[in-house]
Amino acid sequence: MTGGIAPLAPLAPLAPLAPLAPGEPVFLFSGQGSQKPGMGADLLDMPEVAAAFSCASEVFGLDMADLVQNAEPEKLNDTRFAQPALCVLSVGIARALMAHGVRPAAVLGFSLGQTSALSLAGMLPDEEVFSLVKVRSELMAKAAAAHPGAMSALLKADEGSVRALCDECAQGEVLVPANYNCPGQIVIAGEASAVARAEEAWTAGGRRCSRLSTSGAFHSPLMVEAAAALASYLEGVSFCEPRIPLICNVDAAPLSADEAREHLVRHLTSPVLFEQSVAALGAAGADLFVEVGFGGVLANLVRRIDKTAERACVQDRASFEALVAARGTAACD
Repeated sequence: MTGGIAPLAPLAPLAPLAPLAPGEPVFLFSGQGSQKPGMGADLLDMPEVAAAFSCASEVFGLDMADLVQNAEPEKLNDTRFAQPALCVLSVGIARALMAHGVRPAAVLGFSLGQTSALSLAGMLPDEEVFSLVKVRSELMAKAAAAHPGAMSALLKADEGSVRALCDECAQGEVLVPANYNCPGQIVIAGEASAVARAEEAWTAGGRRCSRLSTSGAFHSPLMVEAAAALASYLEGVSFCEPRIPLICNVDAAPLSADEAREHLVRHLTSPVLFEQSVAALGAAGADLFVEVGFGGVLANLVRRIDKTAERACVQDRASFEALVAARGTAACD
């Protein structure tokens, strides 16, 4: 597969984000790559978390609690298992926080996390979110096997220099900006040889890069076959209007029901606008970002984007109880 892929139609103008009151949390849903065996183990007995894992186990046809607690790292790092595991943990933690009085004013995910966030936004029931993640993860794994690629994080990067680098180093192959993580950090994705050329050119200028441990070139045209298959699947899915605003990775704007299918499909081949999304939320008044999931990667990115914002990562019983004590209205079990 080369760079001769038809361009996507332009997106509609951005919808405005309503102002958020100070202190109202934004829930951040973790993305693939932050998974680790044993994650969330001391939260699995909480009713809301247990219910999410029970529902997901039926959808995925395996014991999800056993997967997150006991799977070997190699298995849990497989896209087909990593995405379901992170999704169910994020959904369970978010629902438990809400049950204890911590309610989000908006939700934002990173890549996989955007799909997980559909549940808390009220756009899809939990079982349909888990079914969508099952299909999505399988399609992405299949596309990655058929069209091998790589991803690399470029440090001290800006959009102009990264786009110029991709143009210079593609040489007829796929090479594109894939993730706008935070100021000075942009991830590129594409065919492995093109990514290697870009890394060599970047480091030759005295700058650093870091190859990511991914199974494919996600958020690039190498996922176009997965996107086409996902579009077919989504024809049978009905979305509700969000009860909680969900800021979309594709355009850093609130997602609506009538654009959900197109944006979820586009998401697989378009860059993740995480930095722009956090900035839009900050401009609307958001000053508290709570990552639900594992690893704290997104909370750390927020620190680089908005140094004035308060941040937290809820990933175990201690961090859960600390946030509920500070923000909730009901005692933790």
